[in-house]
Amino acid sequence: MHPDDWHLTQDVDAFLARAGHFLHSRAALHNMPLTDIEKLRSHRAAGSDDETATFGRLESQGEVLAIFYLTPRGRLGLTPLSAEQTDTLAAHLAGLGHSPAHVIAEHDTAGAFSESWQKHTGAASAPFWKTHLYRLGTLTPPQPRPEGRGRLTGRKDRAQIVRWCREFCVDVGEQRSIDLIDAGSWEDSRFGDRHFMFWETPEGVPLSMAASTSVVGGMVRVDPVYTPAHLRGRGYAGAVTVKASRAAQASGATDVVLFTDPDNPTSNALYQRIGYVHLADFAGYRFSYDAPEAG
Repeated sequence: MHPDDWHLTQDVDAFLARAGHFLHSRAALHNMPLTDIEKLRSHRAAGSDDETATFGRLESQGEVLAIFYLTPRGRLGLTPLSAEQTDTLAAHLAGLGHSPAHVIAEHDTAGAFSESWQKHTGAASAPFWKTHLYRLGTLTPPQPRPEGRGRLTGRKDRAQIVRWCREFCVDVGEQRSIDLIDAGSWEDSRFGDRHFMFWETPEGVPLSMAASTSVVGGMVRVDPVYTPAHLRGRGYAGAVTVKASRAAQASGATDVVLFTDPDNPTSNALYQRIGYVHLADFAGYRFSYDAPEAG
């Protein structure tokens, strides 16, 4: 592959016109590019971004083989690439003067790019995120079903949702989301465009929460799922995830996915019991451009 095989643009609509079919062809695997690029497209359409994202597609004989996107905040997202392709892309982006803050991609692609980026720029890289990706097969509600019911949330639930999303971020170490929530920038956080579902007692007291993205390219991602610590182990997370998953299918999604922490065997076992099947592993690497001190 040569650098000229990568076609870059800042026109998201033109990019999607060429690369949209490729992204939709494996919607489960491409779930992050689909949702991230749709959010960038919506923000640009609303005139709410001061800076412009960069999009690139790798083509050969008119066929799109891979894409990348670099957000104004420095997030570099990639679809799966070979080691040779990541090296060519790293050299190309470095030559154009780009400086992503971090990369998120399928596990091997992320690792290969971080190594190539360090080779071409001298930037140090450090892993900060790892996850399993699951895709829903046959939805299987947990038995026995816990007491209570699922309910789509409304405006009156906003304070509870914000509080639980912040608690979730504390649990998983999402400092940027915590900062945005604390600053009152809920809509700019990654939760601002989600649809939330509660599992609650028969009297209407919320016990657990699951959120999902809108349908993009036939795909919905369930994210996040949260139960307060003192209510865990009672089946509420499984019940609300089933409810959110069923709602995603009813909305037209053909691919329903979610990410899990590889170090949490409880949640991984839960999602497999209700019908989710492991699809791939993903990783994230953060880049540091500080020059090392002499000596």
